[in-house]
Amino acid sequence: MSIKTNLVVRYSANERMNHWLVAITFIMLALSGLALFHPAFYFLSNLFGGGPWSRILHPFIGVVMFVSFLGLIVKFWGHNYITNADREWQKHLGEIMANKARNLPEVGKYNIGQKYLFWSLVVVVPMLMLSGFIVWRPYFAPFFSISIIRLAVLIHALAAFIAIVAIIVHVYAAIWTKGSIRAMTRGTVTTAWAKHHHPAWYKEISKDAKL
Repeated sequence: MSIKTNLVVRYSANERMNHWLVAITFIMLALSGLALFHPAFYFLSNLFGGGPWSRILHPFIGVVMFVSFLGLIVKFWGHNYITNADREWQKHLGEIMANKARNLPEVGKYNIGQKYLFWSLVVVVPMLMLSGFIVWRPYFAPFFSISIIRLAVLIHALAAFIAIVAIIVHVYAAIWTKGSIRAMTRGTVTTAWAKHHHPAWYKEISKDAKL
């Protein structure tokens, strides 16, 4: 990380490309998955060339997203350990939301909400991948019994629901926290933003910049 004028580099170009690849493939999976899940959403299959093409493309897009997500895990794993400071921050979440919190531990690169999102996806995405493989016809489903396939379908639907809700919250939080979206579009945030939202992280990169 580096600091230049009044901007702080939060994400490199490679990190942003990786993030947007995961985001785009996730949206495609959510739309095609909903089209296959219930007749009320079948109209979404038109985005992929119809029902048969939605069924064909969905698992392949899933593989792309899973591999891309592994890149995010490797890159950001070390920044998402939950600390005592995070737990203390969590106790005052209501005050924080009301902008009334005082004298709390300084936040590092990610706050407790961002870390919970990360770990929930670390659990849910592999569940989606594994259950998706089990029901993937004609390649893998024939190797499993109908009872295993039915269980996998249920797990896949529940995991997809959790993932979609988590991403909706993630997007809302990014919009709600002014200046956050810039980090994933331009790669930088203002020093004021960094000092206000992630002061411990700002101090860390400021010290590194001086070395």
